[in-house]
Amino acid sequence: MAKKPKALILGVGAERGIGGAASRKFAREGYHVLVAGRTAAKIDKVVETIRKDGGSATAVVVDGTREDEVIKLFDRAMADDDANESGGAPADLFVFNMGNNAAVDFREMTVQHFEDSWKVGCFAGFLFGREAMRRLAPLGRGTVLFTGASGSLRGRPKFAAFNATKGGLRLLVQSMAREFGPQGIHVAHVIIDGGIEGDRLLSRMPDRVEKAGPDGLLKVDAIVENYWHVHRQHRSAWTHEIDLRPYKEAF
Repeated sequence: MAKKPKALILGVGAERGIGGAASRKFAREGYHVLVAGRTAAKIDKVVETIRKDGGSATAVVVDGTREDEVIKLFDRAMADDDANESGGAPADLFVFNMGNNAAVDFREMTVQHFEDSWKVGCFAGFLFGREAMRRLAPLGRGTVLFTGASGSLRGRPKFAAFNATKGGLRLLVQSMAREFGPQGIHVAHVIIDGGIEGDRLLSRMPDRVEKAGPDGLLKVDAIVENYWHVHRQHRSAWTHEIDLRPYKEAF
C-alpha cells in the first residue's frame, strides 16, 4: 500500500479559520496533514475532526518564530515514515498561515508591538520559506503557499505594523518565486482582501455577517478551494499571486 504524501500547514488556530479549513481540505484530498500551531487545544480539535471524517492528521505544537522549532518541524514533514505514525511520504504541499493584526494609534505604538507583528507575520515566513527551499530545491518539486491580506497591498490607519509586516512578506514571496520557480518549486502568495467568515472575526464582531449580507464575507472553505487549485496547476501556467474578495467588495 502506497504511503500518503504529507502536507504541512503552519498557523492553524480555530476550526473555522483558513488553517483549519485547509487542513480538512487537504486531508479529504488524500494527504496526511501536519496541523501546526501554538495552541494545543485548537489544533487537537482540528485533527479530531479530520479523523472523524476518515482523514489522517497529526497535531504539532510549534512556535513559528523559533528557528530550532521550525527546523524540527520540517525534519518531520520531510521524513519518509510510516503513514500510521507520523504521516508517510515526504511532504510536497506547504502553507504558511501565521499573522496577527491589531489597531494601534501610530503615536502610541511600542517597539515591542511592531517587532512582535513583524516576527509573527514576516520573520516566521522567512524561516518557513527558507526551510522549505532547503528541502525542496534538491528535489525540484513542491508547492509553498503564503497567506496574505488587504494589508499586503495598501496601508490603513492604525495598522502600520500589520501593513509593514504583510507588505514585507509579499516581497519575500515574490523573491522566492523568482528564484525557485525555475527549479520546479511553485511558490505563491494568496491575498485575502476582505473579512473572513470565521471564528476570529465573528467573535469580535458577532453582527458582521448580518451587516455584510449574503456572501458578503469570504467563506473559509471557498478560500481553501483556491489554495488547492493553485497547488494543482500545471507548471506551464502557474499563478504566483492570487487575490480573493467577496463579490460585494469595492476595490
